[in-house]
Amino acid sequence: MPYRRLPNTDQARIRALKVAINKGCGVNVREIPFSLNVLSEARNFLQRFEVAHRYYTNCYEDQIKGSGKHQNNAKMARMYITHFIQVLNMAVMRSEIHASKKELYDLPVDSYNLPDLNTDALLAEWGAKIIEGERKRTAAGGVPIYNPTIAKVKVHYDIFMTTYEKQKALQTLTAKSLHALNQMRAKADELILHIWNEVEGKYADVLPNEQRLAKCREFGVIYYYRTGEKRLETLT
Repeated sequence: MPYRRLPNTDQARIRALKVAINKGCGVNVREIPFSLNVLSEARNFLQRFEVAHRYYTNCYEDQIKGSGKHQNNAKMARMYITHFIQVLNMAVMRSEIHASKKELYDLPVDSYNLPDLNTDALLAEWGAKIIEGERKRTAAGGVPIYNPTIAKVKVHYDIFMTTYEKQKALQTLTAKSLHALNQMRAKADELILHIWNEVEGKYADVLPNEQRLAKCREFGVIYYYRTGEKRLETLT
């Protein structure tokens, strides 16, 4: 015997509901194998579910579209900030800048290791520290660092921060829309299961079995055969 399996994607859930609703609306009221209340509830729910699914899809696609550009901006900002810190460390090693001045950038005085810039959050944090540190040092009379200048660093940092904040906003929208969609999936499954149970109950006495299954499939019930199972039924 074949077995039922509820849809496991949103597109499949939408398709299953649409088939049942369209078929139910296309036959005589007395021929609908499930209640009119369920038909009305499914129709109203489907509209909301499709809207929620489209909104999530759009949010996710916008996030993906902006990701490539943002990653490139992050790469450039990381490169300039790293280069600036390396030049600063070289100036300290050559005694052109006193080691204590590194504290203005929140960098360790006794180490020349680069800070961790591997995540967007760390890049945003350290970029702000480096820019502010250079501002404080030059404001106190220190000679500006060149190649790269802090102005050049800031240009790429600001570009990075623009897309960073945009990506964070898009990620928040995507997460919220996915959460709303997740909450609706259980209701979709509940409605599909209810419809399928009523349809199968309506046609339970129809023979032969393949004719019963065919009638149920008209209202969206999905059946699967195990490997070789349909072949064996045909042979018998």
